[in-house]
Amino acid sequence: MGIAIIEEKCTGCGICIDFCPYGAIELKEKVHIKTGGKQVQKLAVIDRVKCTLCGECVESCPTHAIEIEKETRKFEQKEKFKDVMVLAEQRRDVLESAAFELIAKGRELADKLKVDLYALLIGKEPGDKPRQLIAYGADKVIVVSDDSLYYFLPEPYTNVLLDIINKYKPSIFLAPSTTQGRALLSRTAAAIYTGLTADCTGLDIDESGNLIQTRPAFGGSIKAKILTQNFRPQMATVRPKVFKILPKDPESGGKIIQEKIQKERLKSSTTFESWIEDVTSEVSVEDADIIFAGGRGLGEPENFKLLFELAEIAGGAVGASRPTVDEGWIPYSHQVGQTGKTVGPSVYMAFGISGAIQHLEGMRSSDFIVAVNKDPEAPIFKVADIGIVADLFDVIPVFKEKLKEVKNG
Repeated sequence: MGIAIIEEKCTGCGICIDFCPYGAIELKEKVHIKTGGKQVQKLAVIDRVKCTLCGECVESCPTHAIEIEKETRKFEQKEKFKDVMVLAEQRRDVLESAAFELIAKGRELADKLKVDLYALLIGKEPGDKPRQLIAYGADKVIVVSDDSLYYFLPEPYTNVLLDIINKYKPSIFLAPSTTQGRALLSRTAAAIYTGLTADCTGLDIDESGNLIQTRPAFGGSIKAKILTQNFRPQMATVRPKVFKILPKDPESGGKIIQEKIQKERLKSSTTFESWIEDVTSEVSVEDADIIFAGGRGLGEPENFKLLFELAEIAGGAVGASRPTVDEGWIPYSHQVGQTGKTVGPSVYMAFGISGAIQHLEGMRSSDFIVAVNKDPEAPIFKVADIGIVADLFDVIPVFKEKLKEVKNG
């Protein structure tokens, strides 16, 4: 897309300047002849760096002298794209649980479409991971292995994905909404000019066979349903912990396909320097079965130690609301919510968290929610299975002693 000023129509009136919200238009001294022979002294000029193509100037121009040039493309042979494919994400050759969650949902979608479900495994050594993916529901596993793929780098991983998509032509491609999945699918979708819906919380198939991609919008106040009707593959990233893993079937049969990618395609302009481990907690919030989460109600950063003590006794993890992370009370790796981690533990205990919609979107899939807050009107009580209206500093010591009693028998 682009934007242009039609000189023969511009009168230099400057109305477009008043309507431009980004200050991207100015008048310059330039003599030009308007349609009809009238001489005009000034011409509107658009700064394309500042312009966002919002279209406000187009609507405001009284002489229709501004046009947005839309780029149009026609996608052909859509019928050749048919299967469902998911990225079986792994980090340092260890499969993430999100891989099995996506296989579960991909299995459902593939069955509705009556097509095969592929899992794409990219890494250094496949080991027995392809068999694991088949046992959890994949029909076929495509393995791309190379020593250079041990750590995630955007360029070679994107090239791998592009080559696989061009060869196998899946109708649907899914990846987890992680830092890796987001970086990979955004680059890939842009390269092949298809749609991408990020952070989906729901997926289904409509009567025409299109993927219905559901995601929170406007701060989570509504659920937007998005279709990619004219281009393929239909691409989406999915929040972890939203879909439940299928039971393992060791007897399940499937096919493992080894694919070789040209070495040239695996080169990268960036290099991996080091892996920095999160040492603030033994258990990550994504993997924890019990989470003790804290908000501003803790009062000060030092009070997070109370939650770490509970987590140590129970073998759980510590979560946090965005305000506490923004204020530097606790690292981002603990943040739960729309802009943090999506979790789905057996038990989620929220201390001093009011329950903004952004936070609720990240933990509402928990099996059992306990909320402690002094404010009886706190929104978090609407999703809690048990709500305790009390001062958290009165509750935590009592709860800590009970945990110790249970642990010690």
